[in-house]
Amino acid sequence: MHSFDDPRLTAMGLLTEVQTGLSAKMEPSFAAAGLSEIDFETLIRLSRSPCRRLRMSDLAAQTTLSTSGMTRVVDRLERDGLVERQACETDRRASYAALTGAGADALAKVLPQHLDDIERWFTGLLTPEQLDGLLAALRVIRDVVRPCATAGASGEEGA
Repeated sequence: MHSFDDPRLTAMGLLTEVQTGLSAKMEPSFAAAGLSEIDFETLIRLSRSPCRRLRMSDLAAQTTLSTSGMTRVVDRLERDGLVERQACETDRRASYAALTGAGADALAKVLPQHLDDIERWFTGLLTPEQLDGLLAALRVIRDVVRPCATAGASGEEGA
């Protein structure tokens, strides 16, 4: 007989509920800035990467999108002038997505409200010790279930 009260089910359910709830709380700020959640995720990942750019394959690996899905997002962001594609000097098959000045400006506009939202709905609800523990635990899990989540973050050409 299986226990429906298994704490593993509770942990998974809580994590899913928190992620869904946080996405819903953050969406209005992104929408007001003319961005979707994946647009913001793409732009913030580029802004926090070496030279504000990532190989398209690394950018896809860092998100929940397939390579073709990320290509569509970058196509849209490129049309909006927020991202530009750059050729890879060492591999003609690869290309980079790079944050433009307009992309950095779009992030700068939405970031203060996003940080307020994070503080109000997430980090501000925890003590510093709880937040440190949560971050450490999430990194342990992320490194196992999403080992490519930091792909290209080292800045090395072949990373």
